[in-house]
Amino acid sequence: MDYATQRQEMVQHQLENRGIRNPQVLAVMRKVKRHLFVTPENVNAAYQDSPLRIAYGQTISQPYIVALMTELLALTPTSKVLEIGTGCGYQTAVLAELAAEVYSVEILPELADSAKVRLTETLNYQNIRFKLGDGHYGWQEHAPYDAILVAAAPKEIPQRLVHQLGEGGRLAIPVGDIVQHLLLIQKTAGETETQTVTGVNFVPMTGVSGRRAL
Repeated sequence: MDYATQRQEMVQHQLENRGIRNPQVLAVMRKVKRHLFVTPENVNAAYQDSPLRIAYGQTISQPYIVALMTELLALTPTSKVLEIGTGCGYQTAVLAELAAEVYSVEILPELADSAKVRLTETLNYQNIRFKLGDGHYGWQEHAPYDAILVAAAPKEIPQRLVHQLGEGGRLAIPVGDIVQHLLLIQKTAGETETQTVTGVNFVPMTGVSGRRAL
């Protein structure tokens, strides 16, 4: 199967046609092999414009949402990024292609272990550090971060994550319960500004909120 052509078509029809403009993000979306991150039964659907189920009831976000959230972070080659929700590692790989350092936190041990093997042993990423833990707490010892991406939806914005955002930093996070919105939070001079980007549908963020994994 010609996955390279599928990625090119994905970028053109799903990303460029829907307003993704950052050339670095588009290049990475052409490069990262999404079919390596999905379950075997979903390989043929890897480049479709939809989220897909992965192990343990979690999902891999649709390519457009991955590209949109990545673009919102405005990453540079020196960026230090915190990711909440490693999942299968696809979004992690996209971030690692664009940033200097990625610190990724996953609450489910099985997902954390498999993603670490896939990203470090199979794909040889050397700029990702992994932590098993509750994403609501972030990863304080490596703060502040230039950017934070949250790949599951809490009911409310976790203030610990806002506190770990550095000056000029950007936080992309889906928030809500039945109705969810993707928010972009920017920190300037210690103050935060929040922008609602679009409606989304993520799995709930588990941890201290007491919400269960689907």
